[in-house]
Amino acid sequence: MEGSLTARDRVGIQDFVLLDAYTSETAFMDNLRKRFNENLIYTYIGTLLVSVNPYKELGIYTKKQMDIYMGVNFFELPPHIFALADNVYRTMISETNNHFILISGESGAGKTEASKKVLQFYAVCCPSTRLLDNVRDRLLLSNPVLEAFGNAKTLKNDNSSRFGKYMDIQFDHQGAAVGGHILSYLLEKSRVVHQNHGERNFHIFYQLVEGGEDELLRWLGLERNCQKYRYLIQGECAKVSSINDKSDWKTVQKALTIIEFSEKDIEHLFAIIASVLHLGNVHFEASAHGYATLNSSAELLGIPSNILQEGLTHRKIEAKAEEVLSPFTAEHAKYARDALAKAIYGRTFTWLVNKINESLVNKDSTRKTVIGLLDIYGFEVFDVNSFEQFCINFCNEKLQQLFIQLTLKSEQEEYEMEGIEWEPVPYFNNKIICDLVEEKHRGIISILDEECLRPGEATDFTFLEKLEEKMCGHPHFVTHKLADQKTRKTLERGDFRLLHYAGEVTYSVVGKFHLISQVNCASDLSLTRLTSDRFDDVMVRHQVKYLGLMEHLRVRRAGFAYRRRYEIFLKRYKALCPDTWPHWKGTPAEGVQRLIKHLGYKPDEYKMGRTKIFIRHPRTLFATEDAFEICKHELGKAPATSDKRRLPFPEGVVMILIETCWRGLQARRERERRAWAVKVIKKFIKGFMNRNQPVSMDNSDYLAFVRQSYLTRLKDNLPKSVLDKTIWLTPPPIMQEVFHILINPLLLKPSQIYFQLQIKALTSDIFKGRKENYPQSVCQPFHCIYIMFVSLAWETYVISHSTQYSVPVIKYDRNGFRPRFRQLIFTQAAAYLVEEAKIKQRVNYSSLKGVSVSDLSDNFLILHVTCDDTKQKVGDCLLYLTRMHYTYTELLSFCSVRFDIQPGKEGFVDFKSSSESMVYRAKNGHLMVVSPHNPMHTT
Repeated sequence: MEGSLTARDRVGIQDFVLLDAYTSETAFMDNLRKRFNENLIYTYIGTLLVSVNPYKELGIYTKKQMDIYMGVNFFELPPHIFALADNVYRTMISETNNHFILISGESGAGKTEASKKVLQFYAVCCPSTRLLDNVRDRLLLSNPVLEAFGNAKTLKNDNSSRFGKYMDIQFDHQGAAVGGHILSYLLEKSRVVHQNHGERNFHIFYQLVEGGEDELLRWLGLERNCQKYRYLIQGECAKVSSINDKSDWKTVQKALTIIEFSEKDIEHLFAIIASVLHLGNVHFEASAHGYATLNSSAELLGIPSNILQEGLTHRKIEAKAEEVLSPFTAEHAKYARDALAKAIYGRTFTWLVNKINESLVNKDSTRKTVIGLLDIYGFEVFDVNSFEQFCINFCNEKLQQLFIQLTLKSEQEEYEMEGIEWEPVPYFNNKIICDLVEEKHRGIISILDEECLRPGEATDFTFLEKLEEKMCGHPHFVTHKLADQKTRKTLERGDFRLLHYAGEVTYSVVGKFHLISQVNCASDLSLTRLTSDRFDDVMVRHQVKYLGLMEHLRVRRAGFAYRRRYEIFLKRYKALCPDTWPHWKGTPAEGVQRLIKHLGYKPDEYKMGRTKIFIRHPRTLFATEDAFEICKHELGKAPATSDKRRLPFPEGVVMILIETCWRGLQARRERERRAWAVKVIKKFIKGFMNRNQPVSMDNSDYLAFVRQSYLTRLKDNLPKSVLDKTIWLTPPPIMQEVFHILINPLLLKPSQIYFQLQIKALTSDIFKGRKENYPQSVCQPFHCIYIMFVSLAWETYVISHSTQYSVPVIKYDRNGFRPRFRQLIFTQAAAYLVEEAKIKQRVNYSSLKGVSVSDLSDNFLILHVTCDDTKQKVGDCLLYLTRMHYTYTELLSFCSVRFDIQPGKEGFVDFKSSSESMVYRAKNGHLMVVSPHNPMHTT
């Protein structure tokens, strides 16, 4: 960080804590502006990161940038979101405890993009395996899904998050991401039924209408025209040039697949989204008595018209044991319709988040550390502020309270650890405002609860009257009735005003405060702010105020502006003192003491801690840095003679010193290279001496080299005729087995190879992703005949009768489940179960009504056989066979295809997973098949 101080007049200071006029908002703004004009969008306030949205690509989020910030001290490089993410990650690993990052700001500040950058950084810096890559992909792809259902175009931002999100990223002891969990809150459900001019509903509605396939839209009863749907056109901007709904639809579809939503889940999801659109087109007319009547079809909602009519046009009142239906007016019915639409969408969003969490869940029960990522609205002030803004601003009020407390606590802990006396810091404690909202029985939320639950006709104004009764005289609460004459002119009769930490906000209770909400809060480490494509002073100043940045800076600067460990401070500035340059022999603390004495620091400008030096004023540091900048140039020139100070070396010695250091570095590198070469040669000789021994630590590297060398030579010397074994390169002993595996398939006829590949491809289509032990079967070669333990006479018989496939099996009796060794043989006409030379059962393909297998890792196959003659004891065949996958596939090539013990009587086979493989008859009379769970398929 200190290296950037020399250019501070041009690019500003990269940590506001070093701002000399730290109480001046003008100085704060000037520093932001300087950095913004140089495309430096990040600035620190201690460990807080302030970001100014540039609204353009800056090329600062590349893989190269991620590599630069990995494993680097937080203040060593310029401020960046990657530096913050890396600092949190490394602290979590070293301390084995949980941390989290808060990203706050108004719409358009770049909160969503910042959270994406953090996730992308962890995706690159964490250890990678196939399983972990799946977790990483799901974490990253949860973003476009949540954005589609939770983001919308607003006046400030085309992709504004209209919900708060807290994401847990779970890491194992090695720092690998192994799972996650998402908590959503404060979804702006009112947007479903109403949008201001120039704004849109949630993205998913437009993506479905514009990008959905024709067949899907027909099934949902939708038309490819947003103008047909009332809930999509209130903002009068259904189509936006900067948003490609068709492309985003494809992205969402792909993301849902990777997150493992089933086809049925996706169908239900979009059916519900379509139902909200249809619900918005339901309209009402007033009857002769003034009551609402439904004047549109409800068929597309999948609800009978009479039920929808009753639900939307009447209110059910329970009086003792009776239920009475009270009719709505047309206006009340519209409120009921919109309330239903909001409830449907809100519950759908909750279900969606839960489904995503199921795909992110970490099934390993061992303890995990967590990095939380909290994305929340900043403080909001609009022309009309309703209940949603009240919740958002209260949440930010709580965050501000906790944030200041944590900042003061961390400062105080560091002072105590360093043995420096703590000086109490005066600051505005907003606990009085938090209590005004949340205090039990007296706070605004408690009063709202009471008003909603009390008997009688509760209205917006009875709620306001109750507030005036309870809050009268409170310094941070005022209404039209309680205000003085001057203030009363700025308030409507349905308004009340709160004096928040960030300023005054007027809230309207009319038609808005009939809900009860619980607000979730947390502390923060990172903030991001909004500006347009140019630096808008008014907007930025407004947001600096509402984020409480000046208050936070004042708390940070209440003590010392700069602190560094003695080793780091001495290493940078030791050239400024002849006693410490070039090598200081004493302790770092003594060296720093000698250095600052030479520089003339005054006693009130610094404090010496146990491990750090604390400098009170930025100007002291700036003077030190300026002196160091001059000294760097003097070191390579002639000795200085002014100011009673001479450089410690005569002319020309500095260049010799640099040359000596460089030669020494080269010599050390050469020594390391030779040591490595000796080690490799010794290992190679030892491996050669043990080349004919079993693979071990002594010869594994040598044998690997032999294999690689042979395959490389073979690549350049392939024979012209692959069928002639004599002209192949002679393989070394370690490669003999591989050589035969490579050559033998090539000696097959082309038609045989093609047939094998066909069978394997068909088997893959059937079992891939559906049967746990399918991956283990892929490496098994396919052969048509596996005849075992049969007599020669029978073998001659079956071959002469066009046997197409044969495999040994174990057949379980239908009564008692006793195992029998059999040979299963497929011919063109039928399947046979054979014992020695005797046919035990013949199953004609025409009588085969089905074949069943489980999705576990067992190898059981059940042939379901139809038998019209109830006297014949012929029923389903329960078979165990090692090559079940290929047998199943082969069977399908001969025929088109409940387990019956015999006609008219049913039996059962139960499957389950365990650590061992077993087959036995259970106490309930069922056949129990226990198969080991495949570890390759655990997540």
